[in-house]
Amino acid sequence: MSEAYITRITKFLPNESVSNEEMEEYLGYINGKPSKSKAIVLRNNGIKNRFYALRKDGTPTHTNAEMAALAVQDLFKNNPAEIGEMDLLSCATSSPDQLMPSHGSMVHGYLPQADSIEVVSPSGVCCAGMHAFKYAYMAVKLGEKQKAVACASERLSTVLRSDQFEDEIQQLTRLEKNPFLAFEKDFLRWMLSDGAGAFLVEPAPNKEGISLKIDWIEGCSYANEIEACMYMGADKLEDGTLRSYKDFTAEEIQERSVLSIKQDVKLLGEKIVKLGFAKLRDILLKRGVTIADVSYFLPHLSSYFFEGKIDEFFRENGMPIPKEKWYTNLVTKGNVGAASIYMMLEEVFNSGALKKGEKILLAVPESSRFSYMFCLLTVC
Repeated sequence: MSEAYITRITKFLPNESVSNEEMEEYLGYINGKPSKSKAIVLRNNGIKNRFYALRKDGTPTHTNAEMAALAVQDLFKNNPAEIGEMDLLSCATSSPDQLMPSHGSMVHGYLPQADSIEVVSPSGVCCAGMHAFKYAYMAVKLGEKQKAVACASERLSTVLRSDQFEDEIQQLTRLEKNPFLAFEKDFLRWMLSDGAGAFLVEPAPNKEGISLKIDWIEGCSYANEIEACMYMGADKLEDGTLRSYKDFTAEEIQERSVLSIKQDVKLLGEKIVKLGFAKLRDILLKRGVTIADVSYFLPHLSSYFFEGKIDEFFRENGMPIPKEKWYTNLVTKGNVGAASIYMMLEEVFNSGALKKGEKILLAVPESSRFSYMFCLLTVC
């Protein structure tokens, strides 16, 4: 088998960054009033800035597929004709612009310079970006592709606008006592961000500069054990099953906010850290990797609230990671779902700080139905 390397990483962020103070100018006011829970949610998630692919009046500036294509094009900015050598396009998102055609096909449609190539569209939520990456990795590893592109993108700002939401959470006392309650509905308005990222995966490292050798990528799902936690386009029934939007009338979809993103916060608090990071502990043991081997730890966080929970788990299990090895850009980019891990790795990769031989551990938890993806990279 061939080896596989990330040789280039790019990102695309739409428009200017939006501060906490400006958010409601873009997302609107519920019932014409400022949010009463906004300050509490922002204090818990720690985000200061994010990006929206829309103007203050709600007019979209980019489609999801367009942002992904712009990130892909940027991989080839030094030689635009080279995009014609791309032989795989693997695109992920949790927020496609349409149900059909596939998201990957739409991204390909924005790339007329590309050839007629294989296109895949992994579905899911935060882990989808890692699934797209793993497909590209395996294709190169098997020797079937020579210049594979993986990308991930999100555009959720339009469904966060006030005209799409039910009444916000009003019980501030409960929010103060239990931060998990802030996640139920209103938290998503103050957390999610738009943007895209892309990796170029090749069978040989760069001749100049650094590359990232892909040592392994592993994932797991606990959907066989646990019901859905975060969902959209469905409603959760008392027995924990989901009822599809297809089984509601148009009136019911509107009344029940079936197309809004919702979170079962009780499940989130109980399961999100201990399930996935116990699995990471087992993977590292199986792979013969110790925490001491890791130079950089990049966890995808939906909120800084979970940073302490992950750190606590590591310490309790005898695998502490010093905080100076942690890296996340949640504070400046917000939660960009499937694209978050791409954006974090892009900043580290292009920082000039990496040294050959260092190892980077990626961790992507997904609360939707408790899926997790982990990856180890070596700088070369």
